[in-house]
Amino acid sequence: MKDLTPEKNLTADEINNRLFFRFFQAANTLHTKGTQALEGLGVTTQQWSVLGALSRPQAKQGMSVGDLSKYLLVSRQNLTGVLDRLERDGFVERATDEADRRARKVRLTVAGEALWLKLADPIRAFYNGALQGMSFDDRIEFIHYINRLQKNMSQL
Repeated sequence: MKDLTPEKNLTADEINNRLFFRFFQAANTLHTKGTQALEGLGVTTQQWSVLGALSRPQAKQGMSVGDLSKYLLVSRQNLTGVLDRLERDGFVERATDEADRRARKVRLTVAGEALWLKLADPIRAFYNGALQGMSFDDRIEFIHYINRLQKNMSQL
């Protein structure tokens, strides 16, 4: 494996700190550059993630706010504001669940589906640029390690 650190003999604490700091930086860069990638389309990175989650075939009939919150790993409180703005703009709707009339599901509207299609090319270009130099197998392995990290953190 290639040595990515210019310093030798780093301690485990130094490596751990560097790793988590890099994740923090990557998240900030995703927010900044992702927003720039969608400039002029009026979509934030938070809205992008909600639209993407709801655009999946598994979510065609909608998702409860609780399930969407769990899927995106965000609090219901944070998600509510994003959903309110998307609903206000006509991209999502909250509808009564046909199977359980007491429950409500969030789903894309026709306008939301059209917006997601409009976002596809800029998002794809962003992903391709961000993952440049990583093979398909590298990307799969990266997903594996991020999933493991997320699982470990959720169990703390």
